[in-house]
Formats: sequence, structure tokens, C-alpha cells
Amino acid sequence: MIVLDTNALMMPVECNVRVFEELDRVLSGVVDAGRDYVVPEAVRDELEKLADGAGAEATAAAVGRDLLERCSVVDTEADYADDAVLELATRPDATHAVTNDKPLKRRLLDAGVPVISLRGRNKLGITQP
Repeated sequence: MIVLDTNALMMPVECNVRVFEELDRVLSGVVDAGRDYVVPEAVRDELEKLADGAGAEATAAAVGRDLLERCSVVDTEADYADDAVLELATRPDATHAVTNDKPLKRRLLDAGVPVISLRGRNKLGITQP
């Protein structure tokens, strides 16, 4: 199970990253085929709220909302998106989390979760805890 944060789903617009193609590339040989991409409900809700706005952020969130079709949306006890990502990413069946949020990345690494984030202009890389 790979857990995605809000900004991971907004990467196609904000960072010109084809996020699922990059995840396939980065995870090739690391995680078996048939990867399960998971998003907490709090992330879905955050994308909905951001997409209702205006400007580039709203456009990025709308694209991220469309990408949810490739993910399973999962209920968590946490209402705050970052806490929900951490909650899911520390479950035994989770293998990685995807985020560019530096404070969340630090929390995930401190909890022993490998983090996939932007490396360079439009490539993803894995940081091990």
C-alpha cells in the first residue's frame, strides 16, 4: 500500500510530474506489481475544498481530484490530512508514502516510513528512514 498526500496528487500541475508513471518507475523492483495506491478521506476532502477555489492551486487540486480514480479512498481516525497520511503509512501493509511536504516527510521518516518525493525538476526518488 502506497499512501499519497494532497500535494502528491497535485504534482502533475504544480511540478510537471506524471505522478503514477514516476511511481511505477521508482517502485519498479522495489514493490511488486499490482500496487495499491491509497488516499485518506481527509486528503480527498482537502482536494475538494482547494478545487472549489480559483487560480493555479484550484486547477492543480481539480487534477488531483481526478487522479483519485486511480486510488482507494480510506477512512481514518485522523481528520487532519497530514495526520491521516501518517496513520495510514504506519500500518503494517503500507510500504511507502508520497509527499513533498517537508514537515510531513520528516514525521514519516521519523516513524520509519520510506518517503517518495520530488528529486530534481520532475523526477521522484525514495528517501529511506
